[in-house]
Amino acid sequence: MTKRRNAITAVLAAAVLALTGFATTSASAAGAQVGVILPDAASSARWETSDRTFLNAAFKAANVTVNIQNANGDVAAFQTIADQMLTAGVKVLIMVNLDSASAKAVQDKAKKQGVPTIDYDRLTLNGSESYYVSFDNVAVGKLQGKGIVSCLAGMHKKTARIVYLNGSPTDNNATLFKQGYDSVLRPLINAKKYTLVDDTAVPGWDNAKGQTIFEQQLSKAGGKLDAVVSANEGLGLAAVATLKKTHLNGKVCVSGQDASVDGLRAILTGDLSNTVYKAVKAEANAAAALAVDLIQGKPGSTLAKAKVNNGTINVPSVLLVPVGITKANVKVVIADGFQKRADVCKGIEALCKRYKV
Repeated sequence: MTKRRNAITAVLAAAVLALTGFATTSASAAGAQVGVILPDAASSARWETSDRTFLNAAFKAANVTVNIQNANGDVAAFQTIADQMLTAGVKVLIMVNLDSASAKAVQDKAKKQGVPTIDYDRLTLNGSESYYVSFDNVAVGKLQGKGIVSCLAGMHKKTARIVYLNGSPTDNNATLFKQGYDSVLRPLINAKKYTLVDDTAVPGWDNAKGQTIFEQQLSKAGGKLDAVVSANEGLGLAAVATLKKTHLNGKVCVSGQDASVDGLRAILTGDLSNTVYKAVKAEANAAAALAVDLIQGKPGSTLAKAKVNNGTINVPSVLLVPVGITKANVKVVIADGFQKRADVCKGIEALCKRYKV
């Protein structure tokens, strides 16, 4: 845990230092504009509550103007926003894709206009992106899987009936998350210790659809489940809502991701067994640092030390380190300033004190 947190802190510090340097040499970049397209406001609270805030702050520190818009889950709107930004003369386009095909079309158009693109959080498969900034998403999935195993062991369950509630099939991250948690759980499934009752993806990360799918999974399991491997907290909490109706919440291990206020509260109450914290501020700072480098004609590759193959090219990448979260270390998220203690602990102060949040 210490090594992981130190890795996050080091990346964050480097990004902040870099941006501070840009602020003192930003005269030539002051009139430049960066376009950012966020994917939606429904699948996860992070896009509007965290990413927008941290990206705005990072570009303000760099004295670079930025236009951040949200496609609200609409592919046509995504492409329209991109066209408007390119027509307005943005120098760099940062995007969180809704699917690879539509994002590739935008990237190809930007490339023809000489505008570099940065994939933010989600990789565009077979795209022409200039850079990719995200987390090690297979590692995210491994943390989810390990958290489920730990939870089941803590309940003294040597055998378990589990379901996979996967993310959107059009999101490459969801594929990577599943690759990660399946790599942890598959050996136990093959050894007949765990039984995989169902394995279903949720279109568009839609939480309402996720709850419907989980209700079907629970029915398929005959109401007897030990764990829900859900790809993020939106889906995990949707499953918890159904589990509450049958008084199974807290008796079934449920994973999450994103370390939202609601997710952390559910961790403390025992409704979620584990989640994954991704330091979005570090991610936003890294993307901003790359964009400012590109605007100023500096080699952004000095920041992007990794390479990720998108199916066509090896994309220079910044990959940050995720952290697994349980009751024992919710305080890590608070200490990093990602969530406020007052928000997480409202109405559950006794639990926060018990777990030293």
